[in-house]
Amino acid sequence: MNYLFDLGGVIVDIRRENCVEAFRKLGFEDIGDYLGDYGQKGVFLALEEGKVTPEEFRAEIRRHIPRDITDAQIDEAFNAFITGIPRRRLEALKRMRAEGKKLYVISNTNPIMWESSLRDAFAQEGGDVNTYFDGVVTSFDAGVCKPDPAIFRLCCERFGIKPGETVFFDDSVANCEAASKLGFKSVHVATGSEFADLIP
Repeated sequence: MNYLFDLGGVIVDIRRENCVEAFRKLGFEDIGDYLGDYGQKGVFLALEEGKVTPEEFRAEIRRHIPRDITDAQIDEAFNAFITGIPRRRLEALKRMRAEGKKLYVISNTNPIMWESSLRDAFAQEGGDVNTYFDGVVTSFDAGVCKPDPAIFRLCCERFGIKPGETVFFDDSVANCEAASKLGFKSVHVATGSEFADLIP
């Protein structure tokens, strides 16, 4: 059996409110219209789908903020979404790999977080994302976000796995439903749950 993990809300702790507050402090008043718990809109979605570069993203953000701000300020506000990875989850992943299980990631994320807060979260014990997973598909690399079936098919193609032999963990019901329709065994990781307690 293969194990396919979403990151935010399953492996990585996230807090949308931190990000919204950080952008509002910069002067981005309508930030709440763009950020959701399970999906983004506008230029935030475009960044996740790899349709704009980080530079183009920051330029668009500046159009919403009535004062001069640096790239670092924008990135810091954006990264407030990520609050870290509890070590117990990293330990659970390492145990699974030590048992010979194949672990993969399918994540709606963006290159700014991927190269900063997410990279740092996986490095807390001296490794990186490849220490814990056999393969990764990000939405910005794939050019499409969950729950689009195309990103799930890309995972199967890239990793050589079959849906019927793969357990998929996500905190979004919509993403779980999309995976189930393709034949994956989906496990909804509800708020307050730990994936390690839900492994079938």
